[in-house]
This record gives sequence, C-alpha cells and structure tokens, in this order.
Amino acid sequence: MRITVLAGGIGGARFVRGLRRAEPDAKITVIGNTGDDLWLHGLRVCPDLDTLMYTLGGGVHDEQGWGRSDETFSVAAELQAYEVEGTWFSLGDRDIATHLIRSQMLRAGYPLSDVTAALCRRWQPGVTLLPMSDDRVETHVVLADDAGRRAVHFQEWWVRLRAEVPAAEFAFVGIEDAAPAPGVLNAVAQADAIVLAPSNPVVSLGPILAVPGLRAALTDANAAVVGVSPIIGGRAVRGMAEACLTAIGVEVSAAGVGSIWADLLSGWLVAPQDAETQVPSVTVRAVPLLMSDQDAAANLAAAAVALSQELA
Repeated sequence: MRITVLAGGIGGARFVRGLRRAEPDAKITVIGNTGDDLWLHGLRVCPDLDTLMYTLGGGVHDEQGWGRSDETFSVAAELQAYEVEGTWFSLGDRDIATHLIRSQMLRAGYPLSDVTAALCRRWQPGVTLLPMSDDRVETHVVLADDAGRRAVHFQEWWVRLRAEVPAAEFAFVGIEDAAPAPGVLNAVAQADAIVLAPSNPVVSLGPILAVPGLRAALTDANAAVVGVSPIIGGRAVRGMAEACLTAIGVEVSAAGVGSIWADLLSGWLVAPQDAETQVPSVTVRAVPLLMSDQDAAANLAAAAVALSQELA
C-alpha cells in the first residue's frame, strides 16, 4: 500500500510515527511544510522537516515534541552574550549540526529535496520525507496594533511574540513562483490513501496546499483524501491554532476547519465530543483523536487509512 501524508511539525510527526506502526509494510511518503523555514545566524532552519525527521528517527526531545533529545545550548548562550539579533529562537548545539550541513549543501547548489534526503540517510525515518517545494517560501504574518501595521516572519510571531499580537493576515511569500518538489505530485497521484495529518490548518497545511498544482493534484487523485481534525471541542490540541483561525475568520471548531478543505476532503475524522459535526459532501466519523501514546497514534492512523480506502 502507498500512503501519502501532508504534515506539519509535532502533530504531523506523531501521527506519521503512529502510521508507520499501524502500517509497517506500507510505502509512506510525507510531504512536509517548509513555510516555517528561515535563515538564522547564517543557517537555514527547517523546523517542520526537522521535527518529522527527528521524531521518526528516534532523536527528538519527546516531551516537548521538537528539537533534539539530550540537547545543550552553549552556542545559544554565547550568541546572547554577543547580543546578536535572533536569539529569541534558540538553536541547540546538536541541532546546529543539521543546519550547518543543510546550509552548506544549499549554498553548494543542491535543492532542498536532495538535502533532506541526505540528512535522512542518517536518521532512517522509515518514510520518504519530501519538502513541499524546493523553492523558497516563507510564511509572514501581518500585524496591526498600536505599533502600526507591519509584517514579521511567522517564527518571530509564533516564538518571540507568542502569537499575543493579533494577526491581521498571513502571507506565503514566494508561493506564486514555487513548484512542487520532485516526487510530490507522483506521491499524490500514485497513493492508495491520502491523509491530511492533524497539523495547524493555517500555517502548517495551508502553505503545502497553496503550492501551485497541489490542490489540483489532490482533487484529481484516485485515492480518497481524509483529514484529521486538529480541533477537539472547540480548542486546539496543541499550539496556537485558535489565533490563526481567528485571523482568517474561520470558526475554531472541527466543522470550521473541515469547511476550509470541503472541496478536497472525502472523509473527516473528528473527536467523539464533536460527533455531530457536519461538513457538506464529506463523510464525518468520530474516533479518539488524542495521541496520548504511540498506540493511540497508531489507532488514529489506522482509522484514517481505513476511511480513505472505504471512500475510494
């Protein structure tokens, strides 16, 4: 079986780890968000790709869901001592090695997809991990408060400002000129099941689906597209999805998120407390969504795949 998953960081990574456990013989391709990517201290950082790679490769700090396990921050402390810009985004010492290699390869002319494949040779994630695009796309947030209207990189809004300054809108800078990375469209066309992992619908899955040609590929795919709600009982499972949904005028609910993708979805998995959710022309099914451990994640992934096959 060939399964293709569109995923952001922590939630997407834990879902795919469960999927790998539920479908050990499947060929799994993960299309990861690169809208979060940024240059920092001369290094290209790809937070969602790295979270997927570390989680699936057994190197993630599992309690926080991102970054390396057994991490130290000596370099970050030195950067703070120098009072350089960008120290609000702390890079761990072990993590920096990944960014150094990525940055060297990118500067040498290798595309991000080749760089990601090279990094994955160390981590052996058990899936094919593809960036959504080799082209540079960055999510910026337009803010409007007492300081005036201005735009900042998504990571600055998310990490430094903690999403406390209301977002007026989100802009995927460079998306109009981006193309799907090699293998992305084939992974969609050849899939036996397609899943939108439980990830932030605006800034994790939003950039992936905005890559020119990708929504059309999903619409034309032979496999049924099944999404997993990141909202339970009107609250985000983790992160600050509420702030993102509010900014784009979407109700913070399983129905609200499902409505964003109603033209793509065949099936929509929601939590038992959201069992009455309705999304026009979409089959809604209630199952436990909390990935409290790897068994729970595997059960959720199995339900998503089963629904996709049922609706194909």
